[in-house]
Amino acid sequence: MKPRSLMFTLYGEYIQYYGGEVWVGSLIQLMDKFGVSESSVRGAIFRMVQKNLLKVRKIGNKSFYSLTELGKRRIEDGVKRVYTTQSQSWDGLWRILTYSFPEEKRELRNIIRKELNWTGFGVISNSTWVSPNSLEEQIMEMIETYKIEDHIFLFSAASIVSHDNESIINKGWDLQAISDEYDVFIKQFTPKFEELREKALNNLLSDDECFIERTNLVHQYRKFLFQDPGFPRDLLPAQWSGTKARELFWNIHQLISIPAVRFFESQYEPAPDREIEARRDKAINPFREIYV
Repeated sequence: MKPRSLMFTLYGEYIQYYGGEVWVGSLIQLMDKFGVSESSVRGAIFRMVQKNLLKVRKIGNKSFYSLTELGKRRIEDGVKRVYTTQSQSWDGLWRILTYSFPEEKRELRNIIRKELNWTGFGVISNSTWVSPNSLEEQIMEMIETYKIEDHIFLFSAASIVSHDNESIINKGWDLQAISDEYDVFIKQFTPKFEELREKALNNLLSDDECFIERTNLVHQYRKFLFQDPGFPRDLLPAQWSGTKARELFWNIHQLISIPAVRFFESQYEPAPDREIEARRDKAINPFREIYV
């Protein structure tokens, strides 16, 4: 696991439910479980601070790290997409985004492209992106964050006159390739589920093993946030592999979540000047029974 990506998983899965701030020593101990060295942890933290994703508080000789507003938005968007139930029906609207950046803002343009890809937009022509999902709020937050009101326009439309919906989908996304990746996930984690279930039945699962397995499960599943646009189900192909993969993800997650969170709590050290109201129930069961 790459240290920065693993750190995002730890903040999204655990730390955000315990005040959102953690002692660097706790991070080092937790990431050591995945073979990440102390120097790699500190290097990843340094880069995330530079990118305005993390901020630090010093108390005595200890450093405590929490997410910046930009970091929180990244985490919240990711957690919502991982754990929110998708709607069966589409509202019939395409969200169409266009942008134009001068050459001196080339780096900012590349950042916006990554943000749009992360959010689930597909590119259908040069500087034109579309999505069938109601992402207006996220896009307006992105515009405000980067102060790019003069460079981006967001529209919604009930139809695209020159192309039908299937053509737009095929142009903006490769659903077959995404489905194939879900099949790989299913092939990898189906035997893992059987193994963990057998151990659980025989009371052979330790807390630290469950922490490692849950974190790895989420870490692997998160990669689909960069691939799967999260369409409403009535826009997806029949027998969509993502549905089966999600059910498998849920089954494993719930099987091992209680001991995984218990292990995290044994390693977590909050700042001494803060009274933490831990949301343990959310850390154990973050699945959201709402529709997007």
